[in-house]
Amino acid sequence: MKYIFSIILTLLFHHSFAVLHPTKLTCEYRENPLGIDMAKPRFSWQFVLEGRSQNQSAYEIIVSDREDDRTGNQWNSGKIGSGQSLHIEYKGSSLKSFTKYFWRVRVYDVNDTASEWSDPATFETAMLSISDWTAKWIDDGRHQFERDEDFYKDDRMPLFKKSFVVKKTIQSARLYIAGLGYYEAYLNGKKIGDHVLDPGWTTYRKEVLYVAHDITHLLKNGDNVAGVMLGNGWYNPLPMRLFSRFNLRDAQETGRPCLKAEIRIQYEDGSIDSIVTDETWQTALGPVLRNNVYLGEHFDARLEQKDWLTATTGKAWKNAVLTKGPSGTLSVQMQPPIRITKVLKPISVKELKPGVFIADMGQNFAGAARIKVKGKAGTQIKLKYGENIHPDGSLNFLTSIAGQIKSMWKVDGGPGAPADAWQEDRYTLKGVGTEVWAPRFTFHGFRYVEITGWPGKPDLNSIEGLRMNTDLASTGDFTCSNEMFNQLHSVINWTFLSNVFSVQSDCPGREKFGYGADITATCNSFNYNFDMASFYRKAVSDFADEQQPDGGITETAPFVGIADRGYGGNSGPLGWQLAFPYLQKQLFTFYGDKKIIEDHFPAIKKQMEFLQANSVDGLFHWDISDHEALDPRPEAFSASAFYYHHALLAAEFATILDKREDKVAFTKLAEQIKELIVQKYLVPNTGRFDNATQSAQLFALWYDVSPEKELTFEILMNEFKRYQNHISSGIFGVMMMFDVLRQTNNNELAYTIANQRGYPGWGYMLSNGATTLWENWKGSDNVYSQNHPMFGSVDEWFYRSLLGINPAAPGFEKIVIKPQPAGDLTWAKGSYHSVRGKIGSDWKIENGKYTLRVSIPANTTSEVWIKCMENSLIMEKEKEVKPDAYENGYALIRVGSGEFVFEVKL
Repeated sequence: MKYIFSIILTLLFHHSFAVLHPTKLTCEYRENPLGIDMAKPRFSWQFVLEGRSQNQSAYEIIVSDREDDRTGNQWNSGKIGSGQSLHIEYKGSSLKSFTKYFWRVRVYDVNDTASEWSDPATFETAMLSISDWTAKWIDDGRHQFERDEDFYKDDRMPLFKKSFVVKKTIQSARLYIAGLGYYEAYLNGKKIGDHVLDPGWTTYRKEVLYVAHDITHLLKNGDNVAGVMLGNGWYNPLPMRLFSRFNLRDAQETGRPCLKAEIRIQYEDGSIDSIVTDETWQTALGPVLRNNVYLGEHFDARLEQKDWLTATTGKAWKNAVLTKGPSGTLSVQMQPPIRITKVLKPISVKELKPGVFIADMGQNFAGAARIKVKGKAGTQIKLKYGENIHPDGSLNFLTSIAGQIKSMWKVDGGPGAPADAWQEDRYTLKGVGTEVWAPRFTFHGFRYVEITGWPGKPDLNSIEGLRMNTDLASTGDFTCSNEMFNQLHSVINWTFLSNVFSVQSDCPGREKFGYGADITATCNSFNYNFDMASFYRKAVSDFADEQQPDGGITETAPFVGIADRGYGGNSGPLGWQLAFPYLQKQLFTFYGDKKIIEDHFPAIKKQMEFLQANSVDGLFHWDISDHEALDPRPEAFSASAFYYHHALLAAEFATILDKREDKVAFTKLAEQIKELIVQKYLVPNTGRFDNATQSAQLFALWYDVSPEKELTFEILMNEFKRYQNHISSGIFGVMMMFDVLRQTNNNELAYTIANQRGYPGWGYMLSNGATTLWENWKGSDNVYSQNHPMFGSVDEWFYRSLLGINPAAPGFEKIVIKPQPAGDLTWAKGSYHSVRGKIGSDWKIENGKYTLRVSIPANTTSEVWIKCMENSLIMEKEKEVKPDAYENGYALIRVGSGEFVFEVKL
């Protein structure tokens, strides 16, 4: 008995001192997702960490269809000897549609000590098969306009409703809805959820997104009324010729606003009721007179259908009509929804002249205005939006005007289009009490709002700014002793959030398009600041959906008709096509997502076939190149460099997937391209590539094609001197510059360039009042956007160099912490919340001592590089630490997980 008791005590002792505990369980990147439609979802988790150098040696997963089941009646993985904690694929019984599953995990530490089972996490399936849908597409039966000019007239948006009775006790209820272009759904008079501008924009002929909502709490016993209001969104755009050329209706599948939805009620007795869209739904015209993503929304409150969300009958209602709907496959919307994420109060409301008021929101952003007003019925208020004001204080709308359609330039938007395609909302009062209104089906880029038609005078409480964006989880924070950098970091984040409306756009006013180059140049800055995993998976899918029959990738996704400097058909220039493979690479690097590469490798091969077939003498010779560079762009050289990059990525993907023949073929192709680039663009024995501008030299160094690296770098240094250590490169060169200077241990120069206060540079933007980044270095009051992400790649440098946080293996399984103190910085601190947990870096120089605090998540290892002289005394918790190596003024110390504080005298 004593022996048995001793064993029990030993087991209890080891059990109670388990140092790894699973937490933050996710399924397909989401915690407790309400609707998924994949047959084999993937599970991930992080850890609550106790102690140091803790790694997972094994795990167990159980999946059940009952919360009280602890056996894993759907899947019991058994103990798996593996350190893997990301993207573990479900391998149990076939999942069923419309089913909630519960899953738990327990892990084993390096001593094989098991943790407690985690609290249960859940995932719920939606339609796993297209045949699960029983709803039909419906609309209000009105025909599409035939003449372009008619699209610009009033076109009242449809309302739909359905009355139904609930007689049993409800266990759960869900709404699955695809309302195109945009929808708002209601139940018993209350809006369902807090999403806006749902669903996300896709290539509707290929894919249509639907959204799952939990509506259990909104249902009641007895009579219920479901209602839906539709808007045009991107599905029914105007035939407006952006830049006088590009008509979205020619590039995308379009149609009248339409609806497909199912309400599925599960009762406690096990029975199911389904309320689905069909011709028994009722429809009527609503109060939205016009709505467009560019020109804005007109709303007449006098036309509101009184009690339409609660009444079961009404005179103006008729039966809905079955319609074909879009051609694309219905898929669950997995990226985060667009929400109102911040409400801004104006800093001033000034009367410019009688009846004309200018509200200054104090910040450029994307979204809309919300007004509170009292007045007579029929009073019409106009809200016109702009990023700037003229010297006389009047609104300047020219930098955000749609597609540069301007009378001053004689840029014609086509029949019926306005002479100046500014952003404007209109609200007509119903004259009942205080009326509160904001547009539902549009969004704008603006700081200033011109208000006309207001009854009386608006004040600071009369208008608010509703910041809207895809509600991305924040993953990064950064601050340092340089206040300009802190301000710039904030400005970049405002810019980024202004340009994520289900696609990553170039600007939120003039175009709103998903350009490949803008994504490529800034995706890592986005990745450090926000959880982009699901958002970028959608972006990859968008490009795949637009892949041309010959394999070419379009300049934008969804495709909008623009194919500047492309290679035939609708293919884009190579720097813009690069987004398709480059995003996959970054999803693998940041999130350890191998499946994205597996899923799209056939498309990558098809793209490479297209590129090889269209190369001339083994290279490419035209491209948009380093957009917005100040010097002449090295167009042909950059095109060939992008071709080389495509081949490198294809070879890397083949290696990751263990496709040996493809690896050999693409590796050989890359070597051939590199050799041809050197032959054609290097001036022998000088280090000069092409026109030897900052852009050209940076391309050569970033792509590592120069056999004369020292000379090539020397030419680059001379180019910086020519600009007095200011930047002169463009969209790609900026990103490349910070990488090149970081990797060559030249962060002093990087700091000097980033810290410049004069033109050209970020400090120049800030000193001239920028609250979001400009589209070009000089700025503009009549052409270029003032809310453009592409020069935000400097934010990646804040994380990679100033904080020194870098991945050394996919998904940050291995981490490099290497802060590079520079300039007059005395401290920098911040963190990146990776898929494996929080990585922290906090350093300061004080009283002749350098202190570095680092935080390394469990189940990872790290190289910590400390800036110091060789053989300096390095202390950690009052103990001397012997470095593993010294290199270029840094000491290397290898550590496992945990919190560490290193100190060294300077």
